[in-house]
Amino acid sequence: MSAILEQFETRSPEPIDHEALKGVIRDHIADSDFPCVGAKSALAQNALRIETAWSIESAWDDVRIHDRLLAWSEAYRDDPTGFRSFVVVFDRPRQMTEMEFERAMWDRLQSLTDKDAWRGQEYDSRVSSDPTDPHFSLSFGNEAYFVVGLHPGASRRARRTPNPCLVFNLHDQFEHLRSAGRYERMREAILERDAALDGDINPMLARHGENSEARQYSGRRVDKDWTCPFSDPRGTSS
Repeated sequence: MSAILEQFETRSPEPIDHEALKGVIRDHIADSDFPCVGAKSALAQNALRIETAWSIESAWDDVRIHDRLLAWSEAYRDDPTGFRSFVVVFDRPRQMTEMEFERAMWDRLQSLTDKDAWRGQEYDSRVSSDPTDPHFSLSFGNEAYFVVGLHPGASRRARRTPNPCLVFNLHDQFEHLRSAGRYERMREAILERDAALDGDINPMLARHGENSEARQYSGRRVDKDWTCPFSDPRGTSS
């Protein structure tokens, strides 16, 4: 019965080559030019969970993705050691502008957040649910997450992939890195590699607590008047 349910969960309106999709993100992270050393570490340690989905512009897979996020949060609380990332790679669209990706990304994140609230999950009290707050993070299964969007139309090479992807990184693991004195070294290494790719450091990058991280999620350069299209149904907390 479980095998039948798993097949039903991954069935999509059109056929998807799930293994090929997983290979897209593995190859992108493994590439010598990819700047995120944290993701490389997760991949090397087999701590990178990859979920495949049909379209980032569709809610078709949102329930399944949220199920996996809840399980991922619980597994982290049981064993919060090591660096890990949860990645959703979408089969389509394979051509997107930065604005199109940003809209679709926030639609998916809003849908996942609405499901988290509907399922009675509390917002992680260590962060704020207000996207204008410098301490904002998303929360799934009572664990805070920072999201990195990757897609075909990204202006930054480090964010450019053949398929749209959402990378969910646990906020708590960065706090552990800070406590261990490793966060700044990792951040500097990422910034140096990013600058080597594009000739300058991504102007949207900031430390948690300086500006709202919501401005960084899509990878698009936004101006100071940008408004985040996200609202948590549980209200704001910090």
